[in-house]
Amino acid sequence: MKIAVVGGGSTYTPELIDGFARLLPDAQVCLVDPAADRLAVVGPFAARLLPGTTWTTDLSAGLDGASIVVIQLRVGGQQARIHDETFPLACDCVGQETTGAGGLAKAVRTVPVVLDVASRVAPDAWIVNFTNPVGIVTRALLDAGHRAVGLCNVAIGFQRRFAALLGVAPEAVDLDHVGLNHLTWERSAYVDGVDRMPELLRDHLDALAAEVQLPTAVLSTLGSVPSYYLRYFYAHDLVVRQMRGKPTRAHEVARIEAQLLDLYADPGLTEKPAQLAQRGGAYYSEAAVGLIGSLLSGDGAHHAVNVRNRGTLPFLPDDAVIEVTCAVDRDGATPRPVKAVGPALSGLIAAVSGYEELALAAALHGGRSRVYEALLAHPLIGQHEQADALADEVLA
Repeated sequence: MKIAVVGGGSTYTPELIDGFARLLPDAQVCLVDPAADRLAVVGPFAARLLPGTTWTTDLSAGLDGASIVVIQLRVGGQQARIHDETFPLACDCVGQETTGAGGLAKAVRTVPVVLDVASRVAPDAWIVNFTNPVGIVTRALLDAGHRAVGLCNVAIGFQRRFAALLGVAPEAVDLDHVGLNHLTWERSAYVDGVDRMPELLRDHLDALAAEVQLPTAVLSTLGSVPSYYLRYFYAHDLVVRQMRGKPTRAHEVARIEAQLLDLYADPGLTEKPAQLAQRGGAYYSEAAVGLIGSLLSGDGAHHAVNVRNRGTLPFLPDDAVIEVTCAVDRDGATPRPVKAVGPALSGLIAAVSGYEELALAAALHGGRSRVYEALLAHPLIGQHEQADALADEVLA
């Protein structure tokens, strides 16, 4: 079995390779990246973690024979991310790389590149997409006819956190995870068929609210735990004030990446360094390896992934892409039944889903009017003056 990792020169790749080494040790892994200088450092370190790992700048050669293709691209690198996280602030809008104007800028840069990569993937291969914005990119892949599943590490992070608080094994916790990528809520946490979410909110409300950086009133009112990304909606103006005058997350990641590359270059390093935990993407390797294992074995295990709606959320079109808990086998991911989503969540989900449809149209077909329309539809923007100014920045 060959697994190709496109964007394999990422400093986060060793986390993924570590997971393969522990859980899929017989896999033949090939790292693919146009950045030869990064591959020259990351590749040999990955091979020390998982012997037999190869690397190449030749996309066609890297994809040849792959039955699983993991796509984890960042078009434009950290410099583009810095721009995405800063230019919206001039219009009093949050600067973030996966939502708002910054997320749209990333989408229009990224979708064409991912589709070009996917066009070279074997028709029967599975594409596991970890490239942000995951929902938009995954929908682009599905619309183009690819066998694709979108993956995010938010749900597995909550699963691990809830398990620790409840004193049970992570695999014992089954989440009612619902929404869109980076717009999700944990509404239930089942252990042996019993929903332990009321207990979590009762006994750990302060700690959970602090982790997602939201007031306790938000969690207690909704009766659920929103993802960290919901703070950009529920505390938008506060976040904008906090972002002003401070280095972006991209600045911090760039600093961490430089340190990691220095560490990886040491031929004596044979295990992932502790500093990798600062890079972000906690439990990504466990989520990716678990999903790949289910696609290959057909075990029907539950994973929170991005898939077509197909009636799961009745207030969205069937062809929308949602992020919910699914049973995964060789035929792909099938959403588990989802209990009714009330208006406190459904209204926001529907608005952002509509924006994502417009964002994909802008990424595929271009044009200032399409970019402006997507910005105007986004709940974090939604005003002509801001949408008009931000459209110019996105195009630039």
